[in-house]
Amino acid sequence: MMLTAALAACSGNNAGGNGKNGDAPATESAASPSGSGSAAGAAADPFGKYDPPIEITTVRNLSDVVENNVLGVLKDETLEDNRWSRLYEDKLGIKMKYNWVMKGDENSDQYLQKMNVTLASGDLPDVIPVNATQLKQLADSDQIEDMTNLYEQYASPLLKKILSEEGSGPFDAATFDGKLMAIPQTGSSIEQAQFVWIRTDWLDKLGLQPPKTMNDVLAISKAFAERDPDGNSKKDTFGLAITKDLWGGAMGLEGFMAGYGAYPNIWLEDSSGKLTYGSVQPEMKKALQALQAMYKNGELDKEFGVKDGSKISEVIANGKIGMEYGQQWNSIWPLQLNKNNDPNAQWRAFPIVSESGDPAKIPLKFSTTKFFAVRKGAAHPEAVIKLFNMHVEKNWGETQENEYYYAPPDAESVWQLSTVQPAPPKKNLELFRTLEEVRKTGDKSKLTGEAKAVQQKLDAFASGSKDGFALWGWERIYGPEGAEGVVDQYDKNNQFLFDKFVGAPTATMVERQSTLEKMQNEVFVKIILGAPIEEFDKFVLDWNKLGGEQITKEVNDYYASMKK
Repeated sequence: MMLTAALAACSGNNAGGNGKNGDAPATESAASPSGSGSAAGAAADPFGKYDPPIEITTVRNLSDVVENNVLGVLKDETLEDNRWSRLYEDKLGIKMKYNWVMKGDENSDQYLQKMNVTLASGDLPDVIPVNATQLKQLADSDQIEDMTNLYEQYASPLLKKILSEEGSGPFDAATFDGKLMAIPQTGSSIEQAQFVWIRTDWLDKLGLQPPKTMNDVLAISKAFAERDPDGNSKKDTFGLAITKDLWGGAMGLEGFMAGYGAYPNIWLEDSSGKLTYGSVQPEMKKALQALQAMYKNGELDKEFGVKDGSKISEVIANGKIGMEYGQQWNSIWPLQLNKNNDPNAQWRAFPIVSESGDPAKIPLKFSTTKFFAVRKGAAHPEAVIKLFNMHVEKNWGETQENEYYYAPPDAESVWQLSTVQPAPPKKNLELFRTLEEVRKTGDKSKLTGEAKAVQQKLDAFASGSKDGFALWGWERIYGPEGAEGVVDQYDKNNQFLFDKFVGAPTATMVERQSTLEKMQNEVFVKIILGAPIEEFDKFVLDWNKLGGEQITKEVNDYYASMKK
C-alpha cells in the first residue's frame, strides 16, 4: 500500500491558478517523433503536445488508499478520468487507457499473477509497469524498446536531476547490454527507514518510558498485553502488530530484526568485502526466538499468520495494539484510523533501538522496484518520458501546482492517480528541516510549495480544525515530535545501512528468487508460531541448495565487476 503516503508531503505553490488548467512550461503544439525517427542526441521538446492526440495503453493496480482516501472523497473523478489524466490530455495530447485494473497492492500475489499472465500472452500494452525480474524477462525476449537515446532527448532537466539523486543504481538495474530498457521510477531509500511507533498514552498510563534497548521493547510489549492499557478489565490487547507478510512499510519487522543486528532481504558486505544475504545470517535466530516468545505469551495477534496488513490495521483501529514498526507515513495509515475512533489515542515515532543501546543501523532495501518499459513497435515510445516530465513539473517544477496535484486538503495522495509517480528522494527530509527552521525563527513568510502547504496543515491541526484529511497524521510526521525528525537524526548520525546489491536481477534470481522468498517467509512464520528454532538452520541449507548459493556467486561476480 504504501509507497502511498511514503512520499507524504503535499503542497503547493498554486501558481496563481485554480490548478485545473495549470500551464506547463511553454511547449510546441506539435506531435513529437517516435524514438526510431529521432536522431541520436537531437534536442526534443520535453512537453511537446501531440496534435492530433494519441492514445497510450497501460495497466495498473488500484490500492485501498487510492480507492478510499482519494477517489472515495473526490467528486467527479475516477481512475480513468481525473485531474492527472485530464492534464496529460490537455497539455501533452496523451489519452491514457487502462487495458485492465487490479484492485489491491501492486506487490500482491493477485496483481503479480495478472501481470505475469499479460507478459506471457504477448499481448502487451504500450507502456508496461514492471518489477526488476519482469523487466529482465522482457529485455531478454526482445519485446521492449531501447530507451537510451530517447531518455537523453526527451527527459526534462528537472526529471534528469530527480532520477539521478539515488545514484546510478536505478539505471544500472534497467540497463542490459549497455542499453537502457525502461525508465526507472526511482524510490527514496531513506523514506524506507523504519521507526517503532508506540501509543504514548498507553506508556503514560502504565508508567513506562520510551525504549532505549531491545529489552525495553520487549518489556513494553509485555506490559501492553498484560496490564490492561485500554482499561476494560479484559485481556484483549496486544503488544506488537505484525502480519503474515512479515515485511513492509507498515507493520513490518525490518526494524525489529535490526535491533538484533539482523537484516533480512538485503545484501550486506562482510569483513572480506564479499556480499552475503541478510536473511540467512545467524543473527536472525535470536530475533525469531524473541518473536516466538512474544507469540507464546499472547503479545501478538494469535491469527497474524493468516492476516494481511488491512486485517491487522482493523485491530489497530479498534485500539487493541500499542506498538508497530513502520515508516513515516504510518501516522496517516493505519494509525490515523485509531485516532479517528479514539481521540485520546496518541502515537509517536521513536528511533529503533539495539540490544546494547548503541545507535541501531537502519536497513534500507534498494528502493527502485518499478520500471516503465515500452512495447517494441509502439508508435510513440517517448510518450512515457513526457508523462514523467509532467508529473515532476506540476509537483516540484517552476509551474508547480502540487496543492492541487499532490495532496490537496480534501483528499490524500492525489499524486497516486497519475500513471507515473516519480519524486525527489530527499524531499521530505529537506521539508522537515525547512519547517524546523521556521519553528525556530517564527518566520513563515518565505515558505513556498510543499513547505507552505504542510505548514498550513500543521497550523490547522494546532488550531483544532477538523477540516482537512489526516491533520493529526501529518503533524505526527512533520511536527516537532514528527517521524521526519527521527530521519533527520538517523541521517546526522550516519545510521543508514544501504542494500549493497543494486543491479538487475541475476539469472538465478529471475528463476528462483520468488520461490526462495516464499520458503523464507513460510519458515519464519512457522518459527514465530512455535516451530523449533532448528528449522532456521534447515532453511539456510535449503536456501543455498535451491538457488541461494548460485545467486550469491552471481551477486558477487556483479559486485566485483562494478568495483573495477
